[in-house]
Amino acid sequence: MDAVGIIEKKRDGLALTRDDIRFFIDGYCEGDIPDYQAAAWCMAIYWRGMTREETTELTLAMAESGEIMDLSGVMGTVVDKHSSGGVGDKTSLVVLPLVVSCGVPVAKMSGRGLGVTGGTLDKLESIDGYNINLTHQQFLDHIERYGIVLAGQTADLAPADGKLYALRDVTGTVSCKSLIASSIMSKKIAGGADAIVLDVKTGSGAFMDTIDNARELAQIMVEIGRGANRRVTALISDMNQPLGRAVGNAVEVREAIETLRGQGPADLNEHCIVVAGHMLRLAGKSTSQDLSDIRTLLEEKLQNGEALEVFRRLVSSQGGNIEQVDNPDLLPQAPVIRQFRADRSGYLSRVDAHEIGVSVLNLGAGRKKKGDAIDHAVGAIINHKVGDRIEAGEVLFSVHASTEDASQQAAERILAAHSWSDTPVDKLPLFYDTIFSD
Repeated sequence: MDAVGIIEKKRDGLALTRDDIRFFIDGYCEGDIPDYQAAAWCMAIYWRGMTREETTELTLAMAESGEIMDLSGVMGTVVDKHSSGGVGDKTSLVVLPLVVSCGVPVAKMSGRGLGVTGGTLDKLESIDGYNINLTHQQFLDHIERYGIVLAGQTADLAPADGKLYALRDVTGTVSCKSLIASSIMSKKIAGGADAIVLDVKTGSGAFMDTIDNARELAQIMVEIGRGANRRVTALISDMNQPLGRAVGNAVEVREAIETLRGQGPADLNEHCIVVAGHMLRLAGKSTSQDLSDIRTLLEEKLQNGEALEVFRRLVSSQGGNIEQVDNPDLLPQAPVIRQFRADRSGYLSRVDAHEIGVSVLNLGAGRKKKGDAIDHAVGAIINHKVGDRIEAGEVLFSVHASTEDASQQAAERILAAHSWSDTPVDKLPLFYDTIFSD
């Protein structure tokens, strides 16, 4: 058995055995298989796909490439959530404190950005001093002491996924369903989750561009979870336009804080309530699949400041500058901030999330190659949604950039991402479907 033979086997469309997958994953983790062979293997999987059995074996191999965390002693039922990635998706920053404010502790390990989708860790590092690198013991101590922890993967937790995650980002293999599903679920299984809420995005700004593809990915992950004796709820949510208004890092942290103050955009507010509600349902705090018995409590926690106070506790406990939470004007700010106005009146028929994501990536908010530095200050504020009526002269969007040239280039692309209609246009739904493993 050798790496080249396994690459060729998948290249030729053959199914890999459990031993094939374990050999490759173990070899990559130990450094015996280099990045260029792992990249070739990922590309072969991207083109040929994997069976459900292969995907489950890959998930378990990555989960078992390091330590499996046991949180039962400090948390009881461990509920986690994951988003498959989107433009303007800062929901973890709101959802986790919201769930904790309702009496359910949450321990989450998040990732970096992939492609045009932002990463929770990149956003958190907009806050001075915030420590995403906790040891295994520190992670356990934080959840026991504070009831909430949000950090990166520890070195000994699913290390195979950590290496492949960074490689996929720069090799054009991000959007493969099997690789996405195994990446997400391996982290959740290794992280000790008993129950998982999956937010699977669909649309132009998501890896799954159609509802059918998103549903297929969700079903794969639900089946993996069921096979690993985890309860899973998967939400199919819209990502044809950015979620909320802010796209970037520091600008998204600011918007998350506004939402925790009860002043966030309506779509982000509702999205967070739904995701948090399903987490509470899996934790036994709700018995209704439509969340009717928990919604009022969640709304109250956003309005009365309790969820915000949990976020303050999270930031403080992990070394972050709490003054930036109390006064978001202290977060990184770009030297060039320009507003761009609509040159006509009408209804918005398209606000293309992918094009806006690419624009913000080009500003420096994401990575084009492995190891690229992030500019936390840059981004965009997209003021309107599909279906909105806009009058000529209204501010359509603003760009936060490092230079005037970068601002103008981004503005041209973001403007082209907006399409108009002279007649009313239906608003896009937030969610398309919900899949319950139970």
